[in-house]
Amino acid sequence: MTATSKQEPPIPTDEPTLLAPEAAVVREVVVAAADVSPASPEPSEPSEPSEPAPAAKRPSNKKAAVGVQPNNVRKLRQAAMMSKAELARRAGVSPLTIDRVESGCPCRMDTKRKILEALGLKPEAREQVFGPDIDQG
Repeated sequence: MTATSKQEPPIPTDEPTLLAPEAAVVREVVVAAADVSPASPEPSEPSEPSEPAPAAKRPSNKKAAVGVQPNNVRKLRQAAMMSKAELARRAGVSPLTIDRVESGCPCRMDTKRKILEALGLKPEAREQVFGPDIDQG
């Protein structure tokens, strides 16, 4: 004698019948959509411009913020009608280095010298271009 189990007929639902993996995804979507409640029609006062929700703050890059010192390289480059690429080519450094220097990131003394020469300036103009040296006290 063989024992057979009696299965109950499936309960009719609004969901389409799918195979197991697809059914799980559809159910999640249906459940997620069902959880969203429609906005209640509440009488409201004249709407004022609401402030946008605060954006998620990205972790601050502390390394980029440390050692930033404003300089006049961008002003001098633009006064000479030079692009960053042209200044980089004349100075023998990468355009990324020029971009970093113009944004105030520290650089090597040799790089400063190359940039000064590429702008047609003498080393004595170092403080007018790059600001006072922090290293020297």
